[in-house]
Amino acid sequence: MIYRWLTCFSLPLAMIAANVSGRVELVNQRGVKQKRADGVAVWLEPVQGRPALPPGKLHVITQKNKRFLPHVSVVPVGTTVDLPNFDPIFHNAFSNFAGQPFDTGLYPPGGTFKVRFQRDGVVRVFCNIHSTMSAVIVVVPSPWHTSSGAAGEFQIDGVPPGEYTVKFWHERATEATLRGLDRRVTAGDGPLQLPAVVINEAGFIPSPQANKYGRAYTPPPGTGNLYGRGKK
Repeated sequence: MIYRWLTCFSLPLAMIAANVSGRVELVNQRGVKQKRADGVAVWLEPVQGRPALPPGKLHVITQKNKRFLPHVSVVPVGTTVDLPNFDPIFHNAFSNFAGQPFDTGLYPPGGTFKVRFQRDGVVRVFCNIHSTMSAVIVVVPSPWHTSSGAAGEFQIDGVPPGEYTVKFWHERATEATLRGLDRRVTAGDGPLQLPAVVINEAGFIPSPQANKYGRAYTPPPGTGNLYGRGKK
């Protein structure tokens, strides 16, 4: 289905960029609408060709209070992600996903580690010490991207006129569900408001997170509760 919103101006279309906005709704396994719908990645891919990506930028995911913040990040290919440790304890960040594995090793309070992502994909990040810490980096082949707010709202600005596929990603949706959410749209010379998109979590089966060695998290001997869990 193609959604169109066209308004005529005297200026050439090439000089005008549109904004594409909409809202997502999350429905859980029991069919109940969730109160919050933040953290859904949304991006546009041109129907023809690949867009020029901006020069590599720096994106920051902090480690604080034994959490990665933000939990979900959407970045274009070529982005460098900085992972500073703002806690008074050691941390680690690693990923074995999307063909872009990395492992920062342990680093102390005030330390940091940078990773550059050179291909698109969904990168799940964990701490090898603390089993409850996780983050997701959605690396997209597009400069037009965002993530939804608490009410599910989203807006992508600066979209040149043309034909696009709107894509969505949510961590509790299956791949089949996500493929079915693709929408073909035409961006013109004015705002484009999309109908609400419902993302169903049915069929998603969470799996226990293993540490970077593929084993269950266990308390490191001799550390008590200082560092949490996660040694080989």
